[in-house]
Amino acid sequence: MTGMKKKKLISNFITYGIVIIAFIIVQIMQSTGNLSSMMTGLLVPLCVYVVLAVSLNLVVGISGELSLGHAGFMCIGAFAGAFFSKCTQNTITVGGLRFFLAFLIGAAFAALFGLLIGIPVLRLKGDYLAIVTLAFGEIIKNVINVFYVGVDSHGVHVSMKDQFSLGMEPDGMLILNGPQGITGTPKDASFLAGIILILVTLFVVLNLIDSRDGRAIKSIRDNRIAAESIGINITKYKLMAFTVSAALAGAAGSLYAHNLATLQAKKFDYNLSILALVFVVLGGIGNIRGSVIAAVVLTALPELLRDMAEYRMLIYAIVLIVMMIFNWAPKALEWRERYLGRFFRKSVKEGK
Repeated sequence: MTGMKKKKLISNFITYGIVIIAFIIVQIMQSTGNLSSMMTGLLVPLCVYVVLAVSLNLVVGISGELSLGHAGFMCIGAFAGAFFSKCTQNTITVGGLRFFLAFLIGAAFAALFGLLIGIPVLRLKGDYLAIVTLAFGEIIKNVINVFYVGVDSHGVHVSMKDQFSLGMEPDGMLILNGPQGITGTPKDASFLAGIILILVTLFVVLNLIDSRDGRAIKSIRDNRIAAESIGINITKYKLMAFTVSAALAGAAGSLYAHNLATLQAKKFDYNLSILALVFVVLGGIGNIRGSVIAAVVLTALPELLRDMAEYRMLIYAIVLIVMMIFNWAPKALEWRERYLGRFFRKSVKEGK
């Protein structure tokens, strides 16, 4: 094994280790009663945002495309998973199995839409791609808002007017109620499920980056013309990254949906896509571990500072500036390369 491969392998294991150690620390704090109810309620959303940030970094950092429609894929996965769980909660009584199937369905629907949207959209570049993907996210949110879906013994009823137009039997079950969304989704989400999803996401993304396909994707990002000149299929690899990213966002959406009493499409607006992009930029574009850390810090910090009402947003803004300087300032990059690079080189030598 070459030194470069050993360095990447060690770096990947460090990333996995950080997640596992964080999980163990949280479990110890919960068992000893040192974790507040506020932070306990924030654990699943933290996992959701980490997966969202890592999956978006695959498109923005590794593929080099600016996408602002990630909330749309998360919305598709959330509603697909919640719809399945609501329909089958009386037939599939094993919560873990139902939740796992909802995960798969949410990811599959998001991947399908990622494939269908990516085919025409990925022909665009830069600002044009960002605008179109942003529009896609808003379209998805507004389309879901106009649908009313119910189920009775005669099957599925769909209306775009109101719930009274469904024509269901009195004992029928209303599932999707237009702008009011889906209520009563089984709350099967847990911190353990979120950690498992984070580890699966990291495994998929990190192995894709280090694979032959990942190198092809990065070559397209670095020089599209040169990559095309040596026979790399541009459309295929860009679509691969986009679809995998959409599938992971859909899985995050399914986890998010099973943690809420009421799921509404308005929660998946463009602000959520911008927030995910902030995680990616502050953590370092192309830096997967940085996305994990940025998502956790920037999600937990406002809640941790809630008691400091007057200075909460000031401290939050200072942290944003410090993180940006640490990740992008030339002097900070030079310092990181000098000291962290020395650590990795030492680790690789010891592994020989």
